[in-house]
Amino acid sequence: MRLEGKRAVVLGAAGANNMGQVIARRLIAEGASVLVAGRKPEHLEAFVAAHPGKGFMALCDITRKADNEALAKSAAEQMGGVDIAVNATGWGLLKPFLETTEDELQRIGDLQFKGPFLFFQAMIEAMAQGGSLIQISSATATIMLNDHAAYMGTKAGTDHVIRCIANEFGARGIKANSISPGLTETPMTAANGRTPGLWEAFVPSYPMGRVGTSDDIAAAVVWLASDECFMTGQNLQVNGGLTLRRNPWKHEIEASVVAAMQQLST
Repeated sequence: MRLEGKRAVVLGAAGANNMGQVIARRLIAEGASVLVAGRKPEHLEAFVAAHPGKGFMALCDITRKADNEALAKSAAEQMGGVDIAVNATGWGLLKPFLETTEDELQRIGDLQFKGPFLFFQAMIEAMAQGGSLIQISSATATIMLNDHAAYMGTKAGTDHVIRCIANEFGARGIKANSISPGLTETPMTAANGRTPGLWEAFVPSYPMGRVGTSDDIAAAVVWLASDECFMTGQNLQVNGGLTLRRNPWKHEIEASVVAAMQQLST
């Protein structure tokens, strides 16, 4: 119950059991009231129904300034304010550099750079007595992965925005940090996990011997959100040591998949 009495907003929680919802559940388990937000109501409503008295919801498109401002207002009306704000939105765009279109650049820039900027502006305005801002980033903001330039660039850019927020608003009692998962078991990556040999190509890159889970990330969120945390402007590499090594190269992944498919066919 390290977060007893805290009020949290988790944006990017509109998917059943996605990382945002796992984070929100853990925050509630630690005593916080949590407003989950996203663009689709179905799974937000189910989350609130499963957490009576502790779960709240609002619709929000992170790319729209008015939506972020309305989200802050909704948090004030439903919970009385905001102490913790987590951005767990993202789009796993995998596209070769020369094939990435202008439209895709606009979309991912809106979602992973402009949107977080607007979200944190709105949340800072709502934090009357300090608080904790947490951005879910990516290990690929630090290390390479083939065909991921637009994703990596926007995540890295937002990491630097977090540092600026930490520097400017620390005097108001506001902390700002980011968390960088590696490959993580989520509903979004479930289809990839069903490809024989694909995940096996990644495991040797993790000194701790496995890929991450949303629970790993949620545990880090709890600490960053707690009053115990005397840290700001930092990027936590919560990825089992992946950034000590590297992601596998494209040809290594392809070779692992081919070998697994051949083994299945024999």
